[in-house]
Amino acid sequence: MKSNEVLTLIEEITRNDGTKYVEISNMVQNGRAELAAERGFIKEVRILQLNIPHSAHVAKYEKYINENFVMPDENMDHFEEWTKTDEMKNEIAVILKENHIG
Repeated sequence: MKSNEVLTLIEEITRNDGTKYVEISNMVQNGRAELAAERGFIKEVRILQLNIPHSAHVAKYEKYINENFVMPDENMDHFEEWTKTDEMKNEIAVILKENHIG
């Protein structure tokens, strides 16, 4: 089942072991991450930037996410960290640079 999410923000997720990573996301997924934090699946999530421009790099990453992952519903029993190919890791690096986050 494919998702049809529009990615509009950059968030930082803190895993339970204290390590952090940055994700390109949207308000629905951010809400799911907040719920995951409340349930102890992750430690914390915080928004770094809202309303990011929908650049070609965001569109490419968005396509990858929509083709490979399904947004969790409120009944989730874990938090799925989106795995990234090297190409998608590079796309995220460019998106962070475009948005002056580094």
